[in-house]
Amino acid sequence: MIMKKNFKDLKIALVHDWLSSFGGAERVLLSLHELFPNAPIYTSVYNKKKLLQFKNTQVITSFINKIPLAKKRPQLFIGLMPKAFESFDLSDYDLVISNVHACAKGVKVNSNAIHICICHTPIRYVWLPEIDSRLTGPRLKRIKNITRNYLKKWDFKAAQKVDYFIGNSKTVAKRIKKFYMRDADYIYPPVPTRFFKPVKSRNEIKDYFLYVGRLVDYKKPVLVIQTFNKLGFPLKIIGAGPLKNNLIKIAKKNIEFLGHINDDELKKLYAEARAFIFPTEEDFGIVPIEAMASGRPVIAYNKGGATETVIPGVTGEFFENQTVSSLYETVKKFKPDKYNIQTIRKQAKKFDETIFKRKILSYIESKIN
Repeated sequence: MIMKKNFKDLKIALVHDWLSSFGGAERVLLSLHELFPNAPIYTSVYNKKKLLQFKNTQVITSFINKIPLAKKRPQLFIGLMPKAFESFDLSDYDLVISNVHACAKGVKVNSNAIHICICHTPIRYVWLPEIDSRLTGPRLKRIKNITRNYLKKWDFKAAQKVDYFIGNSKTVAKRIKKFYMRDADYIYPPVPTRFFKPVKSRNEIKDYFLYVGRLVDYKKPVLVIQTFNKLGFPLKIIGAGPLKNNLIKIAKKNIEFLGHINDDELKKLYAEARAFIFPTEEDFGIVPIEAMASGRPVIAYNKGGATETVIPGVTGEFFENQTVSSLYETVKKFKPDKYNIQTIRKQAKKFDETIFKRKILSYIESKIN
């Protein structure tokens, strides 16, 4: 194992599943890049036009990057990802940090190197089909089953080669133990809380609820729309995805679809909402932190990462079941005036990116020495 005094003595590589859009995992990668600016990034696919944050970075891609559609929809090539990451030559590096929700943990490193995996979850559609059903269901069932079984066996073996696991929440650390049979510490992902600003007065709060997220099945936007159809309360939806057209068809006039918006509009909509709706079981969940950094309470499903960040009665409320009746009753009883804006924001600041960077550096130092 490595015995060097500081990071300047180490040759470091960062590994990431794919770079096709900027989300929570990419924010973690950006923080790692800021900590280790000379470390190259190895990834399966890199869409330069969508990821300008890494334009001055050495990004090394796999053979998948040359396949048509891969830069737009890398998930379609999940069956090729194990081979892609195994093909990288990382033999010259002392420290490899993989930032993973899929297959990047499968890179091969030399026997004297340390491999630390920041795991956002064991692959959801492989290990947790009840949460993410992308590799289950009747359509292309045989192909999906073959892919899922192959990935499950490969993923377990790949996890055994990692030296140290960091989950992005207690929830994920428990999954790592359950599915990989590996112990894991946890460090919460970075959120740029300084970017979000609460309103100065309660009089600025508007009469609408807010949903922010991709419009895909496992994010549960259908549940939110069905509930607000019944409630009749104003709801604004930010985000896009394959379900958008169908959701527009079933939504009543009290529901407004805003699609993608700029940063200033997003900050304003967060800060002026009555509350933020978070209906999914997430690994961690960055958007509730963004809402709380804006001083707004969160109404969340009582499972997953939200249970580690939302304090019921203080920064929001939980609903117990992913059903219309359960969410309906919670929203119906919700009283936004009982929550203190600054108390909510103080809770969000516990997850600031500065804290993430400090903890990651401390963790790595403890392992390399």
